[in-house]
Amino acid sequence: MRTARVPFCLALLAALGAPLAASAQKYPDKPIRMIVAFPTGASHILALLVAEKLRDALGQGVVPDFRPGAGGNVAHELAAKAPADGYTLLLTSGSITISPSLYPKLSYDTFRDFTPISNLASVPNVMIVHPSVPAKTLGELVKLARSMPGKLNYGSGGFGSGSQLGSELFMSLAAVRITHVPYKGAAIAMTAMLSGEVDMVTSTVPATIPYVNAGRIRALAVMAPQRVSALRSVPTTAEAGMPELVVMTWYGMFAPANVRSEVVERINGELAKILRAPDVVGQLNKVELDPTPGTPAEFAKFVRVEHDRWARVIKAANIKGE
Repeated sequence: MRTARVPFCLALLAALGAPLAASAQKYPDKPIRMIVAFPTGASHILALLVAEKLRDALGQGVVPDFRPGAGGNVAHELAAKAPADGYTLLLTSGSITISPSLYPKLSYDTFRDFTPISNLASVPNVMIVHPSVPAKTLGELVKLARSMPGKLNYGSGGFGSGSQLGSELFMSLAAVRITHVPYKGAAIAMTAMLSGEVDMVTSTVPATIPYVNAGRIRALAVMAPQRVSALRSVPTTAEAGMPELVVMTWYGMFAPANVRSEVVERINGELAKILRAPDVVGQLNKVELDPTPGTPAEFAKFVRVEHDRWARVIKAANIKGE
């Protein structure tokens, strides 16, 4: 009698386990919320494109939920508190690696509360000066700044912004002192540059192209490993003698911590196919975004390297978040 129960019990366990296995294989079986940290610019275009293509690939709605504010921290905090069920994703920028060094009392931890899924795309920054600045190359700017410590100034989008960090990294590597002039946003800093109010700005390539082409600003070096097609005549920082001066604005996909590994692998795999598709590459290239898919492990390592690099810059320059 007891022997006869064994097959029955095994059959019962198999029957109970079958719905669970089927449920895991069906992921997703309802719409996915994709929290987006920034509402405008390249991140907006990237978010809409990724949402559309993921929807087609997964057979479920992927709904962008734009939650700007506090340098991305509003979105980060919201995503960190979401259920770890695979139905909440976070599309954000490198701010998620920078904020911990700027804001010591964050309600989330970049490494404890998130699961890196994939890098998505990046756009290089470029160092620009007003035409009145008598420096035609990066080397000449270094010599000029050394000859008049603190006399030159640079504009930024505010304390802790990418434009400040890029300029601070330059000053650290070049051993020069240039005065910081913070503004409430990168667009305002660019306006100040155009008017001659500031001498130098670190900005993303797309924001500078029309002004460089019109001769209203001078691009000294692209802060990237390779030249960019839109500014083909502008050398890279490595070509200008400063190979460590690489500043890329990047975007990546995360999920709350403890999301099942099969969900991470599914999303990562679909993103890799999407970001390698010719039509997607073409659309992103139009806004100077370069698709950068990779594995979750590669992205996790990249996030740690970015955090550590900018933490050193922030500490050395004693930068505090606003």
